[in-house]
Amino acid sequence: MKRNIYNELLKWKTMDVKTKMPLLLYGARQIGKTYILKEFGKKEYINTVYLDFEKDVGLKELFIDDISPQKLILKIEQYFNTKINPKDTLLIFDEIQASNRALTSLKYFCEQMPEIDLIGAGSLLGVHINSENFSFPVGKVFTKTMYPLNFEEFLMVSDKAIFADKIKEAFDNDTPLSSELHNILIELYKSYLIVGGMPLSTKSYFEKTLDFKEAQSLIINTYTSDMSKYSDKSQSIKTINTYNSILTQLAKENKKFQYKLISKGARASLFGESIDWLIRAGVVVKTNKVNVGNAPFEMVRDLSNFKLYMSDTGLFCSKAGITWENIDIFDSIYLGGLIENYIATNLVSNGYELYYWASEGKAEVDFLINKDGFNIPIEVKKGKNTKSKSLEVFVEQYKPKYSIRISSKNFGFENNIKSVPLYAVHLI
Repeated sequence: MKRNIYNELLKWKTMDVKTKMPLLLYGARQIGKTYILKEFGKKEYINTVYLDFEKDVGLKELFIDDISPQKLILKIEQYFNTKINPKDTLLIFDEIQASNRALTSLKYFCEQMPEIDLIGAGSLLGVHINSENFSFPVGKVFTKTMYPLNFEEFLMVSDKAIFADKIKEAFDNDTPLSSELHNILIELYKSYLIVGGMPLSTKSYFEKTLDFKEAQSLIINTYTSDMSKYSDKSQSIKTINTYNSILTQLAKENKKFQYKLISKGARASLFGESIDWLIRAGVVVKTNKVNVGNAPFEMVRDLSNFKLYMSDTGLFCSKAGITWENIDIFDSIYLGGLIENYIATNLVSNGYELYYWASEGKAEVDFLINKDGFNIPIEVKKGKNTKSKSLEVFVEQYKPKYSIRISSKNFGFENNIKSVPLYAVHLI
């Protein structure tokens, strides 16, 4: 399964040893971190030494005393009966959050043995590192975050990579695709919404190895189990209830997160920690409101107003019970929220901090990103009706360099608005 992050791993591998540091790969469970790291090791190195601190508890014993790289390399070589040669060997510390000492050792690998190619990864790395018992090697590691497959990767799995090239060419040149191809891509995009980008779901869908709906249920159960396993009972119940409320939040016309939809009497002081947990675990995406559209976002962010989205549209559909057979029935209830969810996950996987703009209840722009130093408004339309009073208000007030409108319409550029079809959001 080809993943775009592979190119990022290659860039890291070829860095000058003088500036190279160990790499930490973040990401939610079941998004393919272990798979891609093993594939990377198999294809790009002579030898790969894989340490899983969650499965093999004996590995922690290697890190109890001296964690200088020289000593650790000797102990790991003896443990696995293999030789670790710089440049020829990839060292993988998987589920590294299970060993604080292993995480700390990355600092010393950076300082004393930068010639060793070392990647650490963990499913709940963000959650554990935030705990007071963890020491993070600040300034001594590069970090990357891995996400579910985007639509381009979905096309590659479906053996339609040639479509991805045509989409990019049309996006770059603002030239429409043929009506026939456009309609085919809209249907494939709808398939992506329902199947999603979790590797197990996608693999199941295309290879028929498992019902992809069963795969989605397994992943959701795993997430829920983690919420119970890695926090006390009281907190875990709040976290699960917060997660389960997201569909209700996104079914509203105003999709701003409301605590009262979690439970009666809910408020930020009681559920703020649960939201932070979900974000750090990578199972939700957060977008913050700003009141001013032409200022640095951090300066005008409204901390009390935000939206939450699920990390994968397939999981969204699974929880909502949306299928090919009933998606039209859900159109008026969930489809607007589902499409926003889809766009949010694509934007965050492209490295954007997510914001939306609203003005005293008069107008709201769905997303606002900083691209190439400019604040660019993004308006989302689920159908072909692309008229938007809110976008007009924003443009009149702030005069952005250009605007982006996402809809089921074809590519184009008119009235300083770049039209992007729903199947090309990954290119923004």
